[in-house]
Amino acid sequence: MKARGLQAARAVAVPVLAVVTGLVVGAVIIVVTDLEVLRAWAAGPARWGAAAAATWHSVARAYGALWEGALGSPYAVSESLITATPYILAGLAVALGFRAGLFNIGVEGQLFAGALASVWVGYAVRGMPAAVHLPLALLAGAGAGAVWAAIPGYLKARTGAHEVVNTIMMNYVAFRLSDWLLNGPMKRPGPGGSPGFVPVSPEVLPSAYLPQLFAPPIRFHVGFFLALAIAAVVWWLLWRTPLGFELRSVGVNPSAARTAGISVERSYVVAMTISGALAGLAGANQVLGVDHWLGQGFSPGYGFDSIALALLGGSHPVGVILASLLFGTLRSGATRMQSVAGIPIDIITILQALIIAFVAAPALIRALYRLRTRAEAGPVLTRGWGKG
Repeated sequence: MKARGLQAARAVAVPVLAVVTGLVVGAVIIVVTDLEVLRAWAAGPARWGAAAAATWHSVARAYGALWEGALGSPYAVSESLITATPYILAGLAVALGFRAGLFNIGVEGQLFAGALASVWVGYAVRGMPAAVHLPLALLAGAGAGAVWAAIPGYLKARTGAHEVVNTIMMNYVAFRLSDWLLNGPMKRPGPGGSPGFVPVSPEVLPSAYLPQLFAPPIRFHVGFFLALAIAAVVWWLLWRTPLGFELRSVGVNPSAARTAGISVERSYVVAMTISGALAGLAGANQVLGVDHWLGQGFSPGYGFDSIALALLGGSHPVGVILASLLFGTLRSGATRMQSVAGIPIDIITILQALIIAFVAAPALIRALYRLRTRAEAGPVLTRGWGKG
């Protein structure tokens, strides 16, 4: 029991210390970009006491605004959870690929494909009760994402084409396809049926809305709990089913898995398909739960950020949920940090990048905090070019 406790502590120590280190370095960046603080320090030794106070005030005001914007009220908490929801699903998509030895960098494109399909079902399919319409719209999003990701999975299985290149290319296809659709067949008509001017889709019918749990302006909806349930399903799939064992075996050592009778090619296609379905659900969740329509560039980069979430969460569903809550909190609080403290929202992006960099460099964290090094066996994130 004690050994398992120590093992769990080691597993969470590096990500936690990476977050702490990122916040500390972020505080330094906040200080060096604050002109008032710099002027106070430049005034000479006689003013260093006031300069130290100004430094503390600058950091405290910035992080205080971040806290208030992310967790300071019921509305702020709900916005943080809403922001974290697509992160959870997209992060699971990348994590599942990592477990199978695949680097699905095309989550952003699969998210767009899922959003396009679910919003079309949401506004074009009429006359259905909510009990049928909403699941249908969600399934459409998952199905579109699955098909979009299965293509590079099939190409890798059949031809050895690397999934990184193909998923990047599929991203561009998804972006341009959504641009064309939102400026053409899916463009919202103007008043009286006249041609529309704004490249956005028609609004989703209320029967396809993800139900909100509180009265406006709180927008918190059941999609958050749906994401948690799907995370539990992904955990069960990976660690409690023969299919999950096969995917993880292929991810650790495809040659050994093949020798054991596992079809590596089938595992690649299955893993990419499930990964794409999760990404498609992330897009569906956003348009059915929050926006209720689709516009160009509707995603602020959920798919790309999900790579960092999977890394930060150790490619484990629980880790992905915690990392998503962290990123959702940071992104939600950034707006108030900008308005109250005058800190550019770009600082939050830098903060996230610092955390990712520290997580990706565990040796640096262990050296900084003098942690004992231990050989660890984790998921294979990706494999070399042309090695299957």
